[in-house]
Amino acid sequence: MGAVVSKYVGNYRVLTGSPRGPTYKIVPALSSHPNPRLECRSLTSSRLVCNWQVRNVRNISKLRKKKVFTMKDVCLLKDGCTPMWVPYTNGCPEKTQMDKLREIINDKYNVSLETYQDFHAWSCENYSEFWEEVWHFTKVLHSQNYEQVIDKELNIADIPTWFSGARLNFAENLLRCEENKVAIYATREGSSKIEQRTFLELRTNVAWYAAAMRKLGIQPGDRVVGYLPNCCETVEAMLAAASIGAIWSSTSPEFGEKAVLERFAQIQPKLMFTVNAVFYKGKIHNHIKKVQKVLKGLPELQKTVIIPFIPEELIPLKEIPNSCLLEDFLQSDCDNANVPDLHFEQLPFNHPLYILYSSGTTGAPKCIVHSAGGTLLKHYEEHCIQSDMTKDDIIFYYTTVGWMMWNWLVSALAFGSAIVLYDGSPMMPNINVLWDLVDRIGITIFGTSAKWLSLLEEKNMKPGETHKLDSLRMILSTGSPLKPQSYDYVYKYIKNYVLLGSISGGTDIIACFMGQNCTLPVYRGEVQSFTLGCAMESWDENGHSVIGDHGELVCTKPFPSMPICFWNDHNHTKYRNAYFSRFDGVWVQGDFCIIKPNTRGIVMLGRSDGTLNPNGVRFGSAEIYQSVESIIEVEDSLCVAQRKNDGSDERAILFIKMSPGQQFTGKLEKQIRDRIRSDLSVRHVPTHILPIGDIPYTMNGKKVEVAVRRILAGEQVTHRGVLANPKSLDLFSNIQTLQGY
Repeated sequence: MGAVVSKYVGNYRVLTGSPRGPTYKIVPALSSHPNPRLECRSLTSSRLVCNWQVRNVRNISKLRKKKVFTMKDVCLLKDGCTPMWVPYTNGCPEKTQMDKLREIINDKYNVSLETYQDFHAWSCENYSEFWEEVWHFTKVLHSQNYEQVIDKELNIADIPTWFSGARLNFAENLLRCEENKVAIYATREGSSKIEQRTFLELRTNVAWYAAAMRKLGIQPGDRVVGYLPNCCETVEAMLAAASIGAIWSSTSPEFGEKAVLERFAQIQPKLMFTVNAVFYKGKIHNHIKKVQKVLKGLPELQKTVIIPFIPEELIPLKEIPNSCLLEDFLQSDCDNANVPDLHFEQLPFNHPLYILYSSGTTGAPKCIVHSAGGTLLKHYEEHCIQSDMTKDDIIFYYTTVGWMMWNWLVSALAFGSAIVLYDGSPMMPNINVLWDLVDRIGITIFGTSAKWLSLLEEKNMKPGETHKLDSLRMILSTGSPLKPQSYDYVYKYIKNYVLLGSISGGTDIIACFMGQNCTLPVYRGEVQSFTLGCAMESWDENGHSVIGDHGELVCTKPFPSMPICFWNDHNHTKYRNAYFSRFDGVWVQGDFCIIKPNTRGIVMLGRSDGTLNPNGVRFGSAEIYQSVESIIEVEDSLCVAQRKNDGSDERAILFIKMSPGQQFTGKLEKQIRDRIRSDLSVRHVPTHILPIGDIPYTMNGKKVEVAVRRILAGEQVTHRGVLANPKSLDLFSNIQTLQGY
């Protein structure tokens, strides 16, 4: 029997060698010390408390010689590798929300869930009971109770209905806090002012919006859209629409009119909110001409409401059909000075709340419809249980309103937490603008993209030296896999004691399948864990679950935030083709990953539709990026597969964007090949490594691989409106070296 380490028992852990070997008690020591440690003392008792098995026995002999164990030593014994962050540093942790829920379930169901792995396994096997407990634990506001949580005779591909019979309202749950505390902090590029809304002010404003919408004739199921920046008015308009039961959909001003119409024209909105102009990269960008072109493609639109986001920019209302200023719209139902009553329509759990869109890089965007109840409950679990969020938290995520992270961020209001909105470039007027907000506001949870963290590292920024960051307890990253070297950078140059959570999910589920976990260590290059209630596995090409090897990320059981449908998708044909065509009865997320056998953390390897398979060797593009982009001469890279003309095989092509002032040389190419061979294997080395002037990205900061792969195959890519730099795709056409394959 290997040595074992117990979970906390009271305020200590128990460590033992073999059954006949010595037993140690680890108790808190120097608890008043700024960096508390755990003391290791010998015990005479042979009684064992065994929950965590040590998988790397070689480390035991090293640590037995130590008189004081740190929490990282405990994790080294448990998982065989040293974490970069550990929970419960003081040895006497306050119970997290997750701990409290786990204890409730232990008592109610007579089980003994000691570790997170135990809890996760139970939550997946008993998903109906788990989500019912989340409903009660988070105190979902509802007017009518559910009759059934879910029909467990149906599998995930049947798209089962959750909490049938229940009646609730999404906006009512987000506006449940009645304290006069700040709900929203908002600012933008070009402004030093931080606007604030208290919960009482927010509720009052939503009442005015909702009354004006009702007067216009907006009813449950109608579509209300926003072509808007990330500001208070966007949140208020969304909550007002949700209070009525209208369906909200939004996109950001950087989208061109073609990309907007590809989305909004499909759903035929009745009401649109937009702005006169935005401020980005140091310049004012007038928005009216784009709005005028969009309106021509939306004949069902009854009213366009213009918000004077940049007050100094004129608004030619006469040139915009059926338009009015926000102030006039809100006063349209103003019979007197009294605030209108805010009535929350009580609607089924499955009532549509949001319409989000697929990327649209390879065809017309799919309109993905998400339910009010499913979105609410999944966000409740992620914010409250995975993040341990309370009303004392202030959460920021750098996002636009066209990305699902905006929807995810806004849901934090339900706990009385404050949210922080920022619109504009995260690099203007200086690269520290977002860290300035952390100190000015007291942000506790800071969300960004992996790309932005890499950019800070490239520019040798050290926020931990220039800012206090005292309030910060969690940094979240998404959009693309977080490189291992980014973990090093965060803990060395931003803050050494902060939970760095790489999170992953998507527009498809308006939530996360994996991410931050306040009860588990953080290991370099790994997502901490799958979220509770999501039965995730990694499958090989034959549909077998694999641990420690590359696989396709799948979900085998239903979860509440599955889309209820795609818009205008009769019989769920497009829906099932999108998620259930690869493996029968199993959701395929489209991501390539490895589940680590020792820590059970997850290493994300990129989109599986961008998986490379030269000579039958499958690997993810993210593996190449992690290796190559650590080379100082390389600013960025893109690795895609090029299929042979006869379809018999494929080869890997790596494109390199050079750092400023650097040249692509034969010596650098050899260095790249040697690095990939050393870090990965000889089979990972691309056939061709070529310089390129730019790498295409979506507006949400994701590399565009599939479109480039299609261009290399000689296909046309016409849907470019979603790209931040659409002209970059032209660089990949007619490359002589790649012809005739």
